[in-house]
Amino acid sequence: MGKSEKAHAKAKAIGFEVLCPCCSAMLRVDPVMQLVISHTPPPEKKTFADMDDAARAMHEREQRRDDVFAQSVAAQKNAADLMDKKFAEAMRKAKESPDTGRPLRGFDFE
Repeated sequence: MGKSEKAHAKAKAIGFEVLCPCCSAMLRVDPVMQLVISHTPPPEKKTFADMDDAARAMHEREQRRDDVFAQSVAAQKNAADLMDKKFAEAMRKAKESPDTGRPLRGFDFE
């Protein structure tokens, strides 16, 4: 048995490693059975470098939430004023136009 044959036999016994393209995990595959023998998860990425960055991000998120809430409250106040104006306009139009009785339907014109 030559050197390359021994290396090939050893590789078959151990399998080969493949890097997962989706999650960057290391997968060991058995070439004979064509199955994954082991899975080594990728190292977890830190969201923040230190606690100061995390605290700053939390404060920014809190500020953004408060700003969105204030905009929502202002929109609701304006919505109430808008509805009051629309209602007043509809009442004015209703008073100006005389009631002609029953409304006409499409087949009344035939």
